Amino acid sequence: TLESIKEQILNLFRLHGFELVHPPMLEYSDSLLTHIDMGLSLKTIRIADQMTGRQLGIRADITPQVARIDAHLLAKNNGINRLCYSGSVLHAQPDGFLTTREPYQTGAELYGYAGVAADIELIDLMLQALATGKMKQIILSLGHIGVFHALSDAAKLSSEQSHQLLTMMQNKDTAEISSICTQWQLDRIWANALALLPELYGGREIIAQARQRLPQLSYVTQSIDTLEQVCNAFPQQAVHIDLAEVRVDHYHTGLL
Repeated sequence: TLESIKEQILNLFRLHGFELVHPPMLEYSDSLLTHIDMGLSLKTIRIADQMTGRQLGIRADITPQVARIDAHLLAKNNGINRLCYSGSVLHAQPDGFLTTREPYQTGAELYGYAGVAADIELIDLMLQALATGKMKQIILSLGHIGVFHALSDAAKLSSEQSHQLLTMMQNKDTAEISSICTQWQLDRIWANALALLPELYGGREIIAQARQRLPQLSYVTQSIDTLEQVCNAFPQQAVHIDLAEVRVDHYHTGLL
């Protein structure tokens, strides 16, 4: 069943112009973890190469590998690349008590176009892929890490402070967020806004609430505009918005 669904999804990707790539399972760590990404680094299993003594890593996520293929091998393809992939990854630690350490990852990536139309194209493809897999009662869960980054930059937080707050955001611990913002002596407007993010979750009405209750920073407004455009593109789709939905994988920079 898994192989049948995988082939149907990959065929769907091909019909939409996505080329299949096969990144290696094992790479040297300095290639596999080009950017410092604590979330991905903690998931990566490392072993010593008996031939060279260098450190090897077993991939914990295929997405960064595909990004390197786009950057280094396909730069001349008119600037826009549609790539897809399917394969196993290994995690040093599972994401949860009921999750496997060897998830099977199938996905599609669009590079070279920064507009929201690319996000909408991929979300539409994702929903079609889930329907191909016979999934029912699908909820499109959306976030935008740009809101957090805009507030973090305005509050002049260090990278360590931002990372610490990201963990608290995942736990939705408003009291702890307020406490540590007080400890850091942040300006009240930024402290209140950061503590508000875990409360901004729900249906499409969250967009209007975010516009009304968050500071009028340009990137906050742009991020909310992006969420609204995506919601409008799927008027019949059940949607859940969560502005505290953030990731520790640092390659996520915008819409989630």
